[in-house]
Amino acid sequence: MLNPRRNESRKSSDDSRDALKEDSWSAICRRLRAELGEAVFSSWFARLELERVEDNVAYLSVPTKFLKNWIQMHYAEKILTAFGGEFRNVKQIAISVRSSSRPMTPRVGEPERPPPEFAAAYDPQISAKPSSSEIQRFSAPHGQSKAKPGTREAEGEVLAGSPLDRRLNFSTFLVGKSNQLAYASAQEVAFAQPGEQLRFNPLYLHAAVGLGKTHLLQAIAHAATAAKRRVIYLTAEKFMHGFVCALKAETAIAFKERLRAIDILIIDDVQFLQGKSIQQEFCHTLNALIDARRQIVIAADRPPADLESLDERVRSRFAGGLCVEMGTLDENLRVKLLEARVAAAKLLHPNFEISSAVLSYVASAIQTNGRDLDGAVNRLVAHACLTGMPLSVETAEAAIRDLIRTREPKRVKIEDIQKLVASHYNVTKADILSARRTANVVRPRQIAMYLAKTLTPRSLPEIGRRFGGRDHTTVLHAVRKIEALAGTDGRLSEEIDLLKRLLTEN
Repeated sequence: MLNPRRNESRKSSDDSRDALKEDSWSAICRRLRAELGEAVFSSWFARLELERVEDNVAYLSVPTKFLKNWIQMHYAEKILTAFGGEFRNVKQIAISVRSSSRPMTPRVGEPERPPPEFAAAYDPQISAKPSSSEIQRFSAPHGQSKAKPGTREAEGEVLAGSPLDRRLNFSTFLVGKSNQLAYASAQEVAFAQPGEQLRFNPLYLHAAVGLGKTHLLQAIAHAATAAKRRVIYLTAEKFMHGFVCALKAETAIAFKERLRAIDILIIDDVQFLQGKSIQQEFCHTLNALIDARRQIVIAADRPPADLESLDERVRSRFAGGLCVEMGTLDENLRVKLLEARVAAAKLLHPNFEISSAVLSYVASAIQTNGRDLDGAVNRLVAHACLTGMPLSVETAEAAIRDLIRTREPKRVKIEDIQKLVASHYNVTKADILSARRTANVVRPRQIAMYLAKTLTPRSLPEIGRRFGGRDHTTVLHAVRKIEALAGTDGRLSEEIDLLKRLLTEN
């Protein structure tokens, strides 16, 4: 005979386990997002689901085989480390491709056995490196790479490049003091004649978000394509996807040959380029194109020296060309951008009117980037069209209040942290990077690691490499140690606050 109270108790217990699992998984996701950055997390982890934790193994699932392979190849160790903070008993992770007919997040207490695709749990320490056969395939001489049936479609998709926006051309790019040099160098590259000596190769453009990097890159692609030159425009994500697909389809040789046969290679958001083997192939491609006198155009959100996650040889290649910074928009350029956006808005809303006083106020209040200016015009159009009231400076101020931001904090580099901490504690930077274990060196080293974790977006493994090639667990221990001491030692807490202010003040 069934016991209703026992059934209710069992249901309550299952619900509690579900809630605990969801809370722990949310904490793991927050940790991964903080360590890897919003862009990387959204690209690779947004559709990663926790299925169950069982027998010291965390079972995860993703919707596609490509995502599974990519995460296993590049992020398995980071995921396992993140799990260690919530599930102390987890020693391995296993990733499967979930079926569309299977529930995305089954109950933790379900009795059935794991599905067959989970049979071999993934151990990052064993499986993270490519197999010897894969490396041999990748390095095979020309003529020895045999494409599998059905790979032509994948090659075409990769080599077609990322989609271009027809509106992003030179005629629609507004020029000011902050982007004049970038605009001139982009035109020089786009309109160069075949056989003409390349003056700027590679051309490296860097700027914060929303300042026109992508616009210029796509303008180069449009102009060069119109001149019958062979151009490929790729985001870093698209390049990585193409490389991985070529390896899987055993068409890596064909992929490299086609990529190196073009006239202009354009790579956007190169700061997202991840993975040792992919960076090596990217470096080989750069060298081959430059040696063949083919043009390369790169864009990123920081100078080459600050791309700490990239291989040093790649950074050196970038720095060897023309590096141009696109600065913040000056007020005259912001007014031009607003006038262009307002003119476009009037085509859709003929009754929309905005006074020069409101226009000047918006241009002076929003000093960040062009995307925020677009958002401001959208808010003003909505206010005017939906309320039917004329726009005043006061109403404009209320409409765009959420877009008015303070100046972005200074970007802190690990080298700056190491130098400041070494000077503050009267040791050398070489001491901090060394293997010395004396007390007068260990404490500054731990403080420097703690500051590197809290003030930079770098991951624990990256920080460990920058501190003399240490393991990420050493960095994690240092961070936790300083956090605990700062909570009880007022003097240490004041010292850390002082170091933070010195590092972040402009």
